[in-house]
Amino acid sequence: MTDQIDDWHKLARYDTNIQGELHANLLRNNDIKVSLQALSGLPGMNSGAVLWVQDADLAQAKRILGNIETDSTTTMPDDPTDHTTNDNNGGTINKGGNA
Repeated sequence: MTDQIDDWHKLARYDTNIQGELHANLLRNNDIKVSLQALSGLPGMNSGAVLWVQDADLAQAKRILGNIETDSTTTMPDDPTDHTTNDNNGGTINKGGNA
């Protein structure tokens, strides 16, 4: 498969159709025309997809998808609220919670 056909450029290839749809919709919401090509001819098969964008939108599409946070190791604490306050003597006072 070539990376460019006419004025369309292959932007990304996805292992699942769902991931491709998510990124395609993100780009559509930013007024970028996209084409999503399923890698299987059988309906309902989750065999992956290729995302195509027009050459004029390629740089902006790369920037948008490049800004997606992909770090799945980041976790939020059970209670992100800071339950401490300054005691005006260089220390802190716990006001309850997980702190």
